[in-house]
Amino acid sequence: MRRIIPLAVLALVLVYPFVVNSFWLVQIGGRTLGFGTIVLSLVFLTAYTGMLSLAQMTVAGIGGYATAYFTAPTGGVGVLLPWPLSLLLALGLATLAGLLIGLVAVRTRGIYTLMITLAVAMAFYYLTLQNYDIFNGFTGFNNADPPVILGLDLGAPLPFFYLSAILAALCYAGVRHIVRTPFGLALQALRDEPDRVRALGYNVPLLRVLAFGLAGFIAGIGGILNLWLNASISPGSVALNPVIDVLMAGVLGGIGHPAGAYVGAFVFTVVDNFAIDFIARERFNTLIGLIFLAIVLFSPDGLTGLVRRVSTRWAGAGRRDKGATRETKDIGK
Repeated sequence: MRRIIPLAVLALVLVYPFVVNSFWLVQIGGRTLGFGTIVLSLVFLTAYTGMLSLAQMTVAGIGGYATAYFTAPTGGVGVLLPWPLSLLLALGLATLAGLLIGLVAVRTRGIYTLMITLAVAMAFYYLTLQNYDIFNGFTGFNNADPPVILGLDLGAPLPFFYLSAILAALCYAGVRHIVRTPFGLALQALRDEPDRVRALGYNVPLLRVLAFGLAGFIAGIGGILNLWLNASISPGSVALNPVIDVLMAGVLGGIGHPAGAYVGAFVFTVVDNFAIDFIARERFNTLIGLIFLAIVLFSPDGLTGLVRRVSTRWAGAGRRDKGATRETKDIGK
């Protein structure tokens, strides 16, 4: 089963663009991958360090704003730079933002970490809303399209989808690899027993800050993909609703496993786009809230947890059936 699922996902990604229309390709598939990468940064922090942050959309917004500032100056705001340098600066700033938020948040626990990261997110939102020298105020940046490389327009639906899929796969694989390294194992140890890790001589605050920095890098990649998806960014992109959306998508998919980030992002994206077909648009939060409550009540570890439990029971039933068959044959002999 562990080998079948990755192969099935790979086959789905390869075939998906050829069986859906452009709306499903970009607005569902592309958005799921970009938004899911931001959710992945939250899942990494929560699942492997035990820290719950509401500032991941803020960090993603910093990456998006930096990319737009250096590639799509608007109204005299911004500096046009070559796109490779722009992306490096954007990811560097997103990582730095993650580190700085980590410095503020790592000495808190539980609800206090949640609240202080929420305060940071809201402070950044009002900064973007009121600052015109760097963030261009309420208008933000427009026409921030992906680059054209060797004649290939990355903003076209098919190249954009595959670009998003490649970056999402790299981020997912990177997280799965990192959590198996000594650094990742140390993070999981301090998640479970921080006092013992401290007694072994590890610098617990430093490890947590570095985890925030790594999560910031991942969120920055998602923020750039979100910018290119919408070709614009404004204060509304980092307001309270998008901040909470990241948390809700993580819980829906399963905040204890990296795959849950993309599962939750997909479910949230589909509901966000098609809720109007079932309920008034202004009642979207009611619908997503009911889905959220149902998931939490019946599967606290999200949809991925539900799938794991079903597959485990299925595998267990299969082993019992095989065992019963062997016993029957032995009796027959």
